Amino acid sequence: MADRDTMAHDETDERYQIDVKALTRYLPEQSDPGGDRYTFAYTITISNTGAVPAKLLNRHWIVTDANGKTQEVRGAGVVGEQPHLQPGERFEYTSGTQISTPLGSMHGSYNMIADDGTRFDAVIRPFSLGDRSGLH
Repeated sequence: MADRDTMAHDETDERYQIDVKALTRYLPEQSDPGGDRYTFAYTITISNTGAVPAKLLNRHWIVTDANGKTQEVRGAGVVGEQPHLQPGERFEYTSGTQISTPLGSMHGSYNMIADDGTRFDAVIRPFSLGDRSGLH
């Protein structure tokens, strides 16, 4: 449950809307399947679809492998930046993660602050990580 100063994405009105899309790809050159290390790049596009400018303050990721093992990642901004998005603006970045199985998933949230001082969370819906090269 969100605290009083931070609204969950569903509880916000249309002024505070951030859309997050993810594209992933397996990186075989940085992976070692024999050592249970699978590396993935993910490209995230963050779009301010609301009516109020907002700045990304913090990230929270939950990365889960096919065995159910989870890693939590928290930190300020993304790739060293805290993008400030006007309505209609987008920010795109690419980062990476490693898991111990060829399939997994990620989800999380971005903690945002609107120019009017309202804090809210932008939900990052679950997306798949997968090395499909061994699948027929």
